[in-house]
Amino acid sequence: MSDDHTILARAAELARSRSLAQLEPLFAEAPRSATDPEAELRACLLGELSLRGVPWRQRPALDAYAERLREAGHPLARLPETRLDIEHRFGARTRGVGPVRSAGQLRARFPEVPASERGTAAGRTAREAPDATRSRAAAGAFTAGGWTCEPEVRFFTLPRPLAGDDFGMSFLQELPLDCLAGEMGPGGLTACVTAADDALDALYSAAAAGGVNGRPLYGAYARLHAWQGLYALLDLPWDTSFLDAVRYAAGCRWLRFMAFTRWFRHDTADVGLAVLDPSGTQVSVLAATDTDD
Repeated sequence: MSDDHTILARAAELARSRSLAQLEPLFAEAPRSATDPEAELRACLLGELSLRGVPWRQRPALDAYAERLREAGHPLARLPETRLDIEHRFGARTRGVGPVRSAGQLRARFPEVPASERGTAAGRTAREAPDATRSRAAAGAFTAGGWTCEPEVRFFTLPRPLAGDDFGMSFLQELPLDCLAGEMGPGGLTACVTAADDALDALYSAAAAGGVNGRPLYGAYARLHAWQGLYALLDLPWDTSFLDAVRYAAGCRWLRFMAFTRWFRHDTADVGLAVLDPSGTQVSVLAATDTDD
């Protein structure tokens, strides 16, 4: 990706302010290479149009340009050319719904998982399975967006399948997570059931808006980092089709969690996500926190 955020901002503005008929002449000439700044602008523009639901397919110039980008191996060309249903939250602004900043807000939006002795017992049997490559990909939306603090990404395996109803606060508390270590404040730990679209949107939003001391990546690259992060959390190869990834994600058990430990800043933004795979034996945890301190 180009380091020039001006290109990203310009592509987002063009997609917002110009009609498809006005934009079509920009794609008259084929891209010289995947790293050419003009090709970068147009790749971002196609990505922004896809996110906005603009039907640019069946336009010969745009179709041909997109195909050349795929042949050149441009990273954005790997993404779906139309907005998927699982992406319906991307960029949405719903009245009265903003960042979750308290355990009460979390419980109001998502059903909380009750305490479980089986969850506690299972957490004590978890074994960490470090994977630096997956960790970087899972945290990519936050690091690329310039979040101040380094995210925590951990992977665990279980000797026996864990039931979805036992995957919650009791389980998470037994894992050797930095974000849950130390004294727990009055707010405690809350874990609630969510779904893959919420997790994907959390990744997208982290990159699209950028951290308090970072810069926004806007839509196209935020979408790329979101999908790469989701694939990493699910341990899916990047060449897995998006349809297969969506199906797999739907079969997983997803959690949003919030903890009042010293690790979380509870300042500008906090994210806690955990996912249990369909076999009940693989767990991924992602925690991120941002501050302007």
